This record gives sequence, structure tokens and C-alpha cells, in this order.
Amino acid sequence: MLSQLAIRDIVLIDKLALNFREGLSVLTGETGAGKSILLDAFALALGGRGDGGLVRHGEGQGGVTAVFDVPLDHPARRLAAEADLDTEGDLILRRVQMADGRTRAFVNDQAVGVQVLRAIGATLVEIHGQHDDRALADPGTHRAILDAFGGLQAPLAAVGEAAKRVRAARSALAEHRARVEAARKEVDFLRHAASELETLDPQAGEETSLAERRMVMQQSEKVARELSEAIEAAGGPNSAVSHLSSAMRKLERRASQIPALVEPCIAALDAALSALDEAHSVLDTALRESEFDPRELEQVEERLFALRAASRKYQVPVDDLAALRQRYEADVAAIDAGEEALGGLEATLAQAEAAYAKAATKLGEGRRKAAKALDLAVKAELPPLKLERARFITEIVTDPESRDPAGYERVEFWAQTNPGTRPGPMMKVASGGELSRFMLALKVVLADKGSAPTLIFDEIDTGVGGAVADAIGARLARLAAGVQVVAVTHAPQVAARAETHFLIAKDPVKGRDRVATRVSALEAPARREEIARMLAGATVTDEARAAAARLLQSTDA
Repeated sequence: MLSQLAIRDIVLIDKLALNFREGLSVLTGETGAGKSILLDAFALALGGRGDGGLVRHGEGQGGVTAVFDVPLDHPARRLAAEADLDTEGDLILRRVQMADGRTRAFVNDQAVGVQVLRAIGATLVEIHGQHDDRALADPGTHRAILDAFGGLQAPLAAVGEAAKRVRAARSALAEHRARVEAARKEVDFLRHAASELETLDPQAGEETSLAERRMVMQQSEKVARELSEAIEAAGGPNSAVSHLSSAMRKLERRASQIPALVEPCIAALDAALSALDEAHSVLDTALRESEFDPRELEQVEERLFALRAASRKYQVPVDDLAALRQRYEADVAAIDAGEEALGGLEATLAQAEAAYAKAATKLGEGRRKAAKALDLAVKAELPPLKLERARFITEIVTDPESRDPAGYERVEFWAQTNPGTRPGPMMKVASGGELSRFMLALKVVLADKGSAPTLIFDEIDTGVGGAVADAIGARLARLAAGVQVVAVTHAPQVAARAETHFLIAKDPVKGRDRVATRVSALEAPARREEIARMLAGATVTDEARAAAARLLQSTDA
């Protein structure tokens, strides 16, 4: 509900702060005191159209702040969370209006776009009044209102799910059909390419491994020559092995003569010969390993050439040829099996559409039943509101070709204000006062079917009095038992039923050549005096005060 409304520098309001409570609150005051200004300011905070003319003369900007206390699961908090806004504590909607026409919007002190502010505001407050831009009688909401009245949430959800399945089946069919049609145009190329790549049988990473093997074989020819020369040097006929062996044998014969001198030399020569022998063995092994079949090199080069030729032909890297082959084969398979697959997808779509039609038909039946009940319920509320000759009509137009997630029906609330006149959309047929009373009757009927937590009614008692005004007051009070209701009224019968009474007045500003709108909460004596003024007019008599007291006493009872 709305807990506080603060306004600063808007038209005749310099500074104003109002605290609201649950139940029915009324705002009264003489014509021109500023009631419309108050509502214009409130609408601004809810995302209404800005206007530089709203800023008080001589000021650069004005501002309006509305504070709401709503449950944690309220849709307004969900919308705020979706906009990445802080949702802790109260929801605070603030709008700053610049004198040059620009505006700034905030939710919980975080800057937002006006669309976000308006969406959140629409879940918090409904304003019904004499002006079309304030009456929430948008035909786009009528279907949801009817569904809420009829308790059709379950069949509505079933239709929504069925519509999703229809969209998914239709999308799958269209995608597959497009793929098959595109493939058919290239069927000869695809078959040839798939066959060619199947024969080539490219493997992922094959180019790299072949290139490395070719490089090894190409380098091996050069390395083999160097290895042969090294083997010749280490153990060939011209190597030092024979000379070293001969020298070592001569020294061995002298070893007994001077052992201390000769034996170390013999050991060194023996080690040298062993090292040369080991080197010869290693070199010989390397030489054998460097040998390759020249035909293998030829085969590797031919394979690389074939792979790279295919790469150029199909304009993909060699490593992607294997995947390309799979894709071509899949496309060929799609062509071959396309008709059968298309038939299956078409059958799936037909089943989904049949399920949607069944669910939508059931929902439509529920809507038509609910529409009759709603028309009767609203009709019962109209006579006391001086609309006994009027008819409320829930107009339903069915479009069986529609696949709307909300069903076949378009719903709009119509009215016939007098017998013999042509019924039409309520917003076009009903006058301002009639529209307000129609909306009051509708809101009373829908009181327990979901509503914004705060309802504003702007002078819906205009042009009526006596029993009709009393009927309006009774219905507002009844409505206020379930939601917060704020009514701008000229009817004492309505004001007497309020739990909170605000008086709007226009007073001179001390020391200034201007006036300002003031709002004050009235307690019992002052409230009786205001209702007496509403009864009597400019001159409040004792009789009017007595009548006001009786009116207050009767409504309290």
C-alpha cells in the first residue's frame, strides 16, 4: 500500500508530506484548492508524462516521492529485481521534474528509465477518474481481468505451454525444411564431394604428422652421409685404431721393465680404444636407423599433396576436411531421409496444434462462462450507482486462427448507457462520471480477484448526490476492506465513511504575493466541520453541523 507521498515545488505546492493508512482515505476541499494538482503529482511519481509546466513558478525543478509497503512476493518487487534494483525494505518511487521539461526517475534511489518506473507503478496503483489518461481501462488488460475473475489461471497456463510447443514444433519443421531444400539444390555436388572425401578419408592431425615424417626422411639423406664419414673415422681402415692397438702391444711388452711408467699409458690407450669402439657402435646404429624406403617418402609427399589439394578445392584447412566430410555425408543423409523426417515433424506440429486447439477451446469456454457471471455481477452493482438503465457487456471476439499464448479470444469491456443506444467500448461510450462508476462497480466485483494494492478514485461522485453518493461511499468502504482506497470526493456521504480524512486548501503564503496548497489530516471536530461545509456550502450552519454529526454517526454504525 501507499504509506507516504511527498511533493515539493509542483504548481501551487511548495512542500507537502502525507502519511497514508490502510482502508479508505478521502481528500476533500473546495474547487480549485489543488486536488487535481495532487493527483497529477502522484501520477508523475508513477511514471506519468512529465511536463515542465508542473514545476512551481520561479523554481528550477520539482519532485515527487511515493513510498510503498508491499509484500515480498508482490509483482512490483519482481519487476524491480529484473531491473537489477535493490528490493530491500519499502519501494520508493521518485520523479524529478525539470522546468525545461526533462525528468529523472528513481526506484529506491537508483536511476531508472521511465518505462521501468511506469511498469512498477502500474502494479502498485490504479487511478480511476474523469480523465481517460487516468482511468486504467486499457482493453489490453481486460482479458487478464476476466481470467482473474473466472479463476482461469490453470487453463490459461495450459494454453501457454501448448503455444510454446506449437512454436517449437513449427520452428523445428521450418529449420529442417530449409536445410533439406538448401541441400537439394546442391545434391549432385554433395554426393560427389562426400564420395571424394570418403575415398580420401582425411584424419584430424594427419597433415602435421605427415609433414614431420617427410622432414625427417628428407634430412636423413644428409645425415646418413655425415654418419658414414664419422664411422670411417672411428673404425675404418684409415682410423687411428690400428696405430693405437700396435702402440699398446709394444708398450705391453715393456711393461715388466718399468711397470710404474708404462702401465698407466697402457690403461689410457685401452680406454681410448674402448671409446672408439663404443662410438663406432653408436654411429653404426644411427646409420641403420636413418635408412628409409624412398618409396615411403614418395607416398608421404603424394598424400600431403592430395590432402592440400582437397583443402584448396573445398576452401577449408586440411584438419577440417574430416568434419567437412561428416557434414556432407549428413547433408546427403538428410536429403535421402528428408521426406520421412519432414513427415515426422509435420505430424509433431499437427499434434501440437491439436493440443493447443483443445486447450484454447477449453479456456474459451471458461471465459464465456466467466463473462456471463461477470456481466451479472456488475449489473447488480449498477442500479444503486444511478446506472440502472445501463448494461455492462464483456465483449469476446474469437479468432480460431490465432496461436496466441493467451488463447483465441480478444476481450473488451463494453457498455450500453441507455436502452436503444448502440453498445460500444466502455471508454468511448461512457461519459467521465459513468466511466468512473462502471469502474467502481467492476472493482467491487473483482475485489477478491487480485488488484493493485492501492486504488485511487478521482471525483467519481461528480454529478450525483443523496442515495447514489451514499451507494458510492458504501462500495468504496467495502472495497477498502481488501485494498487501500484513496478517493477525491465532493460528496459528504463518501467522506463520512473514510477512516482517514485529508483537507486540501489554498492559503496565502505569509510575506509572499502568492498562494500555496496545503493538506492537513482532520481529526473528529475539524472533520465534522468539513463535512458540514460539504453539506451546506459557503455558510456552515448549526443544522449542517448536526447533519454532519448524524452522517458520521450513521456510517460508524
